[in-house]
Amino acid sequence: MRLLLVEDHAELAEWVARALRQAGYALDVMRRGDHADHALLTQPYDLVILDLSLPGMDGLDVLRRLRAREHGLHVPVLVLTARATTEERVHGLNLGADDYLPKPFELAELEARIKALLRRSGNHAPLLRVGRLSFDTTTRLVSVDDRPLALTPRELAVLEALLWRVGRPVAREALFEKVFDLAADVRVEAIEIYVSRVRKKLEGSGVTITTLRGLGYLLAEAGDG
Repeated sequence: MRLLLVEDHAELAEWVARALRQAGYALDVMRRGDHADHALLTQPYDLVILDLSLPGMDGLDVLRRLRAREHGLHVPVLVLTARATTEERVHGLNLGADDYLPKPFELAELEARIKALLRRSGNHAPLLRVGRLSFDTTTRLVSVDDRPLALTPRELAVLEALLWRVGRPVAREALFEKVFDLAADVRVEAIEIYVSRVRKKLEGSGVTITTLRGLGYLLAEAGDG
C-alpha cells in the first residue's frame, strides 16, 4: 500500500512516517499543499493523510481539487487537524473527507483508522488466505500454518500488493510504486531483489510467485494454473 502524508510540522511528519514505514507502508511525505496537489495529480495513492493548515495551498483546497478529478474520487482521505469546530469538520466531510482525526492523537488510533479506511475503500476482508498462508490486514501479520512469517517492511509491502491481486499479474512498475516512496533513490529494477527475497521466504508454504515476462509477477497457490 502506498500512502501520502501531507503535514507541514516536521517533527510530527517524521514521527508518523517512521511508524507507518515500519508497519510496511510505502509513504511519501509532502510539507506543502501545492506540492501535495501535484503529487496527487501525477502519482497513484491508496490513501491520503491530510493536514488542513498548510503553506502553498490549504488542505481543504487540496481535497477539493482531488475530488474534482476522476481518478481521485475514490481515494480515501483521512484529515488530521487542530481545527476542531463542528462546522469545519462538516465542511471537510462535505468536500469529500472520509474521516477526521483531531490533533493531538495516538499512533495506534491513526493506524487503526487507516486500516479501516483501506478495508472500506476496497471492500477488503480483514483476513486474506492463499493456501496455508494468511495475512491479517488488521494486525498486518503474515503466517503460514499459523506460524508467523518474518518479513521486513518492504518485503511485507511486496507480499501485500501481490495478495490483493492473487491469481492476477502485477506489473513490475506497479509493484514498485506500492513498495517505494518518491524519496527512495532506487531504480525500478530493485523490486526484483525484494520479490526474490519474498519468494524464498515462501518456500514450503504452498504459495508461489511466478515471473511472467512482459506482464510482471503472479502470486498463486502452488499448482494453480
